[in-house]
Amino acid sequence: MSSTTSRFTLDDRLPAGYFTETLHADVRAGLGTAPRTLPPKWFYDARGSDLFEQITRLPEYYPTRAEQEILERRAPEIAQLTRAATLIELGSGSSRKTRLLLDALTAGGSLRRYAPLDVSGSALEEAGRAICRDYPELDVRATVADFEGGIPLSDEPGPRLLAFLGSTVGNFDREQRAAFYRTLARALSSDDVLLLGADLVKDTEVLLRAYDDAAGTTAEFNRNVLHVLNRELGANFVPEAFQHVALWNAEHERVEMHLRARTAQTVKIPDLDVSLDLAPGEDLRTELSCKFRRESLTAELKEGGFTVRHWWTDDAARFALLLAVPN
Repeated sequence: MSSTTSRFTLDDRLPAGYFTETLHADVRAGLGTAPRTLPPKWFYDARGSDLFEQITRLPEYYPTRAEQEILERRAPEIAQLTRAATLIELGSGSSRKTRLLLDALTAGGSLRRYAPLDVSGSALEEAGRAICRDYPELDVRATVADFEGGIPLSDEPGPRLLAFLGSTVGNFDREQRAAFYRTLARALSSDDVLLLGADLVKDTEVLLRAYDDAAGTTAEFNRNVLHVLNRELGANFVPEAFQHVALWNAEHERVEMHLRARTAQTVKIPDLDVSLDLAPGEDLRTELSCKFRRESLTAELKEGGFTVRHWWTDDAARFALLLAVPN
């Protein structure tokens, strides 16, 4: 049995100054246009990640439980269908749900490597070393990277199963998803398989409650992005001066999270030399969470280079997991 240390590697592919430069560019572009927007990835500092973990345990927030239900039932079938030697996971974070796949793939005897990819080196380090301890025959090759800019795959043994769970794909609009599918299709070979989680269109009230819980945890999570901008850019946002708003965009079939200015205010962002005048009721859009239908999602994946081979849902048909192969 090899040691944990020798079976774990962490490869940081992000250039020096990546976070600062990307944050500056995102904030300058997003707040300088109408409607004003901020990318949801800036929610996730340590406090934001902790708040999101709390959200996944709330009674209103069904996606995590629904996806877990599918994985508990279907992981052995996924292992049998894919016979994956490498499990690659995008945006792995804590890798909690991934253990259902790891258990099934190791029980099936095919898995040799787990290759998580995330922008957080600390999350990868913590999760990767824990998986090394708990799966003594497995190599863990973690990569710090922003998968929106490409999927850095190299010498992973195949066939490979690439997992993108949690319906994170719903944070991309239609154009961004199309580009993302093309990036995935270029990175994978003909014997690789994509495992994609997708939240489904359902009753509007159920959807909105999931993004506006009674305890106010999602509201605090939403306002956390302002704390991040204050800390990282020297901004003087007053988070409590913004109302958390979750609304359903019927045209695009997506939940949108906004921060709405309660009063007229001027916000200064010294690091960008920006002064932002906000009118009462003016919104900053902080997240898109697109919801999907089987026919349209299958069609957009086909356009992006993938054929859906299997589609599973939880008993209440709230959430889907699908297996797709490169065309």
